[in-house]
Amino acid sequence: MRSAALLLLVVLVGPTLGDDWPQWMGPSRDNIWRETGILKAFPKSGLKSAWKTPVAGGYSGPAVSSGRVVVTDYITKDNVKVGNFERNEFTGIERVHCLDEKTGESLWKYEYPVKYSISYPSGPRCTPVVRDGRVYTLGAEGNLVCLDLTNGEVLWEHDLKQEYGTKSALWGYSSHPLIDGDRLICLVGGEGSHCVAFDTGTGKERWRTGTATEQGYSPPMIIEAGGARQLVLTGANIVYSVNPETGKLYWSVPYEATNGSIIMTPIHAGEYLFVAGYSNKNLLLQLDNEKPAATVVWRDLRKSALSPVNVQPFLHDGTLYGCDQNGAMMGVDLQTGKRLWESAWPLAEDRPLQTGTSFIVKQGGRYWLFTEQGDLIIANLTRTGFEELDRQKVIDATNVAFGREVVWAAPAFANGHIYLRNDKEVIRIDLREK
Repeated sequence: MRSAALLLLVVLVGPTLGDDWPQWMGPSRDNIWRETGILKAFPKSGLKSAWKTPVAGGYSGPAVSSGRVVVTDYITKDNVKVGNFERNEFTGIERVHCLDEKTGESLWKYEYPVKYSISYPSGPRCTPVVRDGRVYTLGAEGNLVCLDLTNGEVLWEHDLKQEYGTKSALWGYSSHPLIDGDRLICLVGGEGSHCVAFDTGTGKERWRTGTATEQGYSPPMIIEAGGARQLVLTGANIVYSVNPETGKLYWSVPYEATNGSIIMTPIHAGEYLFVAGYSNKNLLLQLDNEKPAATVVWRDLRKSALSPVNVQPFLHDGTLYGCDQNGAMMGVDLQTGKRLWESAWPLAEDRPLQTGTSFIVKQGGRYWLFTEQGDLIIANLTRTGFEELDRQKVIDATNVAFGREVVWAAPAFANGHIYLRNDKEVIRIDLREK
């Protein structure tokens, strides 16, 4: 009888354990939210913030781990709402905030002065990485810092521009660092040091590899192909693969990215690898099954395929979903590059189509989209089209791009909640099914 009562209690209460979101694109860096017990539609009374905590400017998403929320920002007295391709100097302070996940209360803060000379100078771009009680952050001008998650103590740090004799790309250091074993892998720049692996514990360099005309923005990723683990990297003029243990080159393919603008993480699906960027610079590679090697299937399809700018596409059952450089949401067949459908939604029918941004996360059989207008959407994405199930405004768009208001920071989905930030605040919203 007692056992039956306990079982009933478990069923009624539901799962109590959630998942953290400790880095860019979640625990597995695949934009899949694996929790259950999440609401199917928004309450009629509207979503409510559990807490709001002030922050300053930034494009970096929050990381959620071990009961903490870590987010970075940039505080300055200068006007940072400037033209899209201007490189002026701005003086301010980059900050790392650690907040209590349940209350939003500040637990500690680390800050350092930095002079920006980049376009879109509102703040840092890279989502922090939290692993084994440590926080790794990469600022917009190449300040790489490792902090103790408990108290914010600096464990090690690097000034990448100064140490490697390079400069920041037009839009700053934007490639989210990747942890592989005991190595923190970063796009750095410079001759022979396009990518560098640092020891996660000491910060010492483990290896360096590659030369590119500019470090680029695409995050590094690990794949299994050709009988080997491969680290896939992109620069402004190249896509290449190296051994993640040593940095030794496996293969490379020339690739011209307009303005160096490959921002998405490459997508790996079986024998295929897809990467794309601005001005219809899209590329599908076929990976060799027997050894680490790659050949071009198609490239630069101007009237088809998908060329995302600010946002990560999502691949499911051979179909790519994402916002094209013109702002429209598309469904694209991966193998052929053929566009299956195109829609002005989820942004807006009356919005000028240009560099549209909708962050896409899959949860169960549906998708959560967070748009640059500050809307949260529940949707179905299939080979036949986009179906909106529900929508609600959740945060203000506080930045500007091409004359419109935007919010360009990826959310975190953790422990039944969504964590969002703009240039004024970071907020927590409960998405659990009541």
